[in-house]
Amino acid sequence: MTIVDTTVWIDFFGGTNTPEVQELQRLIDASEDVCICGVILTEVLQGIREDKDHAAVSAAFEAFLFLPMTQRTFIRAADLYRTLRRRGVTIRNAVDCMIASVAIEHDIPLLHNDRDFDGIATLGNLKVVKTRERPTRKSTVRLRRP
Repeated sequence: MTIVDTTVWIDFFGGTNTPEVQELQRLIDASEDVCICGVILTEVLQGIREDKDHAAVSAAFEAFLFLPMTQRTFIRAADLYRTLRRRGVTIRNAVDCMIASVAIEHDIPLLHNDRDFDGIATLGNLKVVKTRERPTRKSTVRLRRP
């Protein structure tokens, strides 16, 4: 069972070939349980301009497991955001904390292409699907010259 983030779905439906899209296709071909949640569904559908495409994508999502989001999910998302911020990590989009919260709540890995989730995984309990090595920030040390 894997929850798939908006970033991967956009590439998938847009025909962009990434390691994450290849992994999603592998999951679908293997009849693995692929999951979404309400905010992922909303993010994907709101970006579709043509009614015909909107209807097709909406229908395609009916084949996947829909994970509910409870009041506890949203409280956990806010707590996750606050904890990360205290540790010096600011998540750019609060929706990412909501998606991470769903994955944590159900103890399933997240397939994504968004660096914020790597930060959440490092400092939180989020499991992520590794499809490639992502660049990490290296600290630069500046030496003073006498």
